[in-house]
Amino acid sequence: MQTPSPEVPASESPHAGPLKAMSPGVVDYLFRQLVTGKSSDDIQWEREGVSLSAQPEGAELARRLGETDIDALTPVELFHYVRAAQRLAAWAEGLRQTAVGRYCHPGPGEPPRADEVRRR
Repeated sequence: MQTPSPEVPASESPHAGPLKAMSPGVVDYLFRQLVTGKSSDDIQWEREGVSLSAQPEGAELARRLGETDIDALTPVELFHYVRAAQRLAAWAEGLRQTAVGRYCHPGPGEPPRADEVRRR
């Protein structure tokens, strides 16, 4: 007969608590703030140039998102990162829809597409 394994209380589980959702970069940041006696709110990044939430959609926003180490972001920064990525995706989808519309319905005076020429 097997003896039942003792259950580990949730509070003692290595996967419980707020640290489960924190990346190593966030934990490191919070530890440095605690040691220096500063607030855990990271506002320095907002003063270092255009924030992701204020960056216009386009190539520069795509570059910044692509170069960002998301494991090093604080929860607030990660929120702004996700929102910026959503804005960029919506902007790119708008470009795609415009191009598809133009492809399917060329304007007056525009040359026909290659596939239309072949059908004639």
